[in-house]
Amino acid sequence: MKILLTSFTTWLDHHRSNASDDLIEAILDRIPSDCHVLRQLPVCFELAPKYTIEKIKELQPDITICCGMAETRQKLSLESNGKFQSNILRSRLNLDQLMESTTITEISHDAGNFVCNYLYYQVLKHCAGTKRQCLFIHVPVLTELNQTMIVEDFLSILERVTKYE
Repeated sequence: MKILLTSFTTWLDHHRSNASDDLIEAILDRIPSDCHVLRQLPVCFELAPKYTIEKIKELQPDITICCGMAETRQKLSLESNGKFQSNILRSRLNLDQLMESTTITEISHDAGNFVCNYLYYQVLKHCAGTKRQCLFIHVPVLTELNQTMIVEDFLSILERVTKYE
């Protein structure tokens, strides 16, 4: 099972890093060998989907997991859908199944109104009609108190994704 993981760079002056990229950095030595990363996507409506879809075309992954920072959330959030104008595209993955045995993860039905949501929508649209799967995960700011739990939950989700049929 080939997986593509993506993360974003910072976009506000007060950000020292982006939690999505911090998470990818924390798990790099623990990911499966057929897991590829596209790190520090620009927080840009045009470029983030462009670079991600180019990488999907190049790698042909079975599953793409896009990660973004949710500065105000406290849990890892599995996004159920991406929206653009009045269109809604849903992940075809069983999110309840992916959450089994996690401790600090939730399902969200609102990927926001910013680049994260738009990237998710565009990747879902690109994968529609194929066997390729897509998931967007929002990552809270990592702290000494939550980092171990967030990392373990993410790795658990990643392991479940690799067994997904």
